[in-house]
Amino acid sequence: MVDDPEVQAWLETLPDAKQQPNLVFAAARWHGLAAPAPYEALRSVLLGDDGAVRGTILTRATQTNEAGRLATLTPVFALAAAGRPVALLEVGASAGLCLYPDRWRYRWHTAEGVRAAGPPDGVGPVLECAVTGPVPLPEELPTVVWRGGIDLNPLDVTAEDDRRWLLTLVWPEHDDRREQLARAIDVARSDPPDVRRGDLFELLPARLEEARAAVGSDGVVVVFHSAVVAYLEEADRARFDRTMRGAGRGRPLPLGEQRGPPRPPHRDGDRPGAAGRAVRARARRSLRRAHPRARPVPHLVVTPTTGP
Repeated sequence: MVDDPEVQAWLETLPDAKQQPNLVFAAARWHGLAAPAPYEALRSVLLGDDGAVRGTILTRATQTNEAGRLATLTPVFALAAAGRPVALLEVGASAGLCLYPDRWRYRWHTAEGVRAAGPPDGVGPVLECAVTGPVPLPEELPTVVWRGGIDLNPLDVTAEDDRRWLLTLVWPEHDDRREQLARAIDVARSDPPDVRRGDLFELLPARLEEARAAVGSDGVVVVFHSAVVAYLEEADRARFDRTMRGAGRGRPLPLGEQRGPPRPPHRDGDRPGAAGRAVRARARRSLRRAHPRARPVPHLVVTPTTGP
């Protein structure tokens, strides 16, 4: 594309926010482009578009929902829960596939050997994770009694079109991610999540009250996100931080998050360096780093903690 002025001109007619490679390529595949395919085939689809590809780009979004991130988030959830029942609230939930930490089996590969948690072998899908450092891995999974989400454009796991779109967003050569995603959709379809459409700042207070009512005084509400705050402007990131501190009524609410670079993650690709790492945090303490795409196997790296 770098050397193709006609395709560049076509792309420049799209809004800036829609000039995302993964979104454009997924839209082309959605409308029949084979994958893998030579560049000429992609060029033909874009330049010969009758408006269908453009329409998909304008109405859809990149909403990769990586259930593999649960291998790195679940230890944070368990740490926050401390044995109490949990209400999980995800902001930027997409289809809500990361709301089911209790429905998977886990195998964390440490220097001392494999640590496992979850249902007995043979029951439920499995997530593998490589671990570096003394991560506080749980022996028991958190007990989730309520799960909910917020998203500007939530996807419905029970709708076949939304399922197909999620699978189309996975890069063609990533068969392992596509297979894992299909399993995650099956998990969610067995008990569809309650993901509400709207702005996180507008919906968060009411959703927090729902979560608190569901879990009761003996439980804990854990708010988390796996990517969405990386898409916010700096002022809104600060606003989100203040909102969470206020929601905790003087103490930070348990928060599992990715603190990424100021640009959206899709611009950073899958670089293995620091810019391609996500940070898992609880109450503003950095606990560990993890690869944002959670592949080929998620990797947890303990980082020094500073500050309260």
